[in-house]
Amino acid sequence: MGNSNGGFSEAGLRRLRDVLGRHVESGKIPGLVALVGRGEETHVEAIGTMRHDGGAPMRRDTIFRMASTSKPVAMAAAMVLLDECRLRLDDLVEPWLPELADRQVLKRIDSPLDDTVPARRPITVRDLLTSTFGLGMDMTALGTPIMGAIFERGLTPDLPEPMPGPDEWMRRLGELPLMHQPGERWQYQISHDVLSVLVARVTGQSFEEFLGERIFDPLGMTDTGFHVPADKIDRLPTLYAPDPQSGEFHVWDEAEGGRWSKPPAFQGSGGGLVSTADDYHAYFRMLLNHGTHGGERILSRPAVELMTTNRLTPEQQAARHAMATNNVHLSFGQGQHGGWGFGMAVRTYRGDYAPIGQFGWDGGAGTSTYADPHNQLVGILLTQVGMSVPNSARLIHDFWTTLYQAIDD
Repeated sequence: MGNSNGGFSEAGLRRLRDVLGRHVESGKIPGLVALVGRGEETHVEAIGTMRHDGGAPMRRDTIFRMASTSKPVAMAAAMVLLDECRLRLDDLVEPWLPELADRQVLKRIDSPLDDTVPARRPITVRDLLTSTFGLGMDMTALGTPIMGAIFERGLTPDLPEPMPGPDEWMRRLGELPLMHQPGERWQYQISHDVLSVLVARVTGQSFEEFLGERIFDPLGMTDTGFHVPADKIDRLPTLYAPDPQSGEFHVWDEAEGGRWSKPPAFQGSGGGLVSTADDYHAYFRMLLNHGTHGGERILSRPAVELMTTNRLTPEQQAARHAMATNNVHLSFGQGQHGGWGFGMAVRTYRGDYAPIGQFGWDGGAGTSTYADPHNQLVGILLTQVGMSVPNSARLIHDFWTTLYQAIDD
C-alpha cells in the first residue's frame, strides 16, 4: 500500500499538487487554494498569486467569493427553523411572504407576462427548499419576456444592477407571474434568495445575524459572511471574468472598493457569501458528522439527511438532468450527475470519478465544495476565475479526478 496519509496516498497527493500547479503555470488560473479532508487528516495546497499579474501569494486563509457554493451553507438557516418547529415543510409561505400570495402562472415559458392562468395551489416552504416554487434562472429560456423581466428588475446578483433591499426585492418579485406551477419543476437560484427573506422575517433578525449566531459562530467560521471587513480586505483576491473570445483577464470585481468591500443591501443565500477553505471544511465536516461539531449539535440528523439526499421526483429529476446535459457547453460539465436535495446537488448516478451520494455544489466564480459520505471525504477547490471561459471548470474537474485517485485504503 505504501505510505498513506489519513487515507490519501503520498504519491496521490503529490500528483494532485502537480496537476493543480500545471493549471497555474499555464497562466489561465492566477492562484488557488485546495483543501482535502478525510477523517482527522486535512491537506491544503495554496498555489499562485492573488492577481493574474502577480501580487501577494495565495494563502490558506485567503477569502473567496463563494458564489453559488453559498447555497448549501446558507440553507442551514432554514433547517434550524424546521428543527425548532418555527417553520414546517408544508406550511404556506404567504403569512411571511404576502408578496407571493395569489400567483398567476405563465401559460407557456415564452408567453407575454399577462398570458397566465391562476396557480393551482399556494407556494409552500417545501417548494422553496427544493427550488420548485415556480421561478428561477432558466438558461434554456434566455430571451423570453419573463427572463428579461427578472434581469431588468435586478432580481439576480449583479445582472445588470445590484439587488435592492429584501422588502423591495420581494415587491418586485411579487409583480411577476410564475414560470411553472408551484411544486412542478426544479429551477435554479431565485428560491434561495426568497429563503433569505423568509428566514429574516421569521426570526426578526437579519439573515446574516441569524446565520452567524446559529451556524458560523458555533462552527468557528470566523471569516464567513456577506462582505469582507476593511481589516481583512487584503486577503480577498481579484475576481476575473475572462473574455470568452480573447481569454483576456477582465476584472469582474476588485477587492478594495468592490462589491464585497461593504455590506450588501441584500444578504442573498443564492450567491453572496465570502469564506475560506477551512471555514467551509468545518461546515461540510459537520454535515458528514450528521449535524454535530466538536460534540455540539448544529443541525438534527434528519435535517442533514433531508438536505443531502435527493428530494426531486423522477419527472423533476429527468427535467433537471436534461437541462444539465443540454447546457453542458455552458456549464463546462459542472453540476451534472443527478439530483438535488435542499440547497445542493446530490449524485444519483455515477457520472464521473465521484460515487453516488456525494453532495455539494459549484460556483460561477470558480469554486467547488463537496462532501462524500461513502469515503468520509471533503474536497474544496477555490479560485476566482469566472466561468465565462472553461478554465476554472477544467481545473475543478482535474481536482476531483486526481483527488479520487489519491484515496488509499
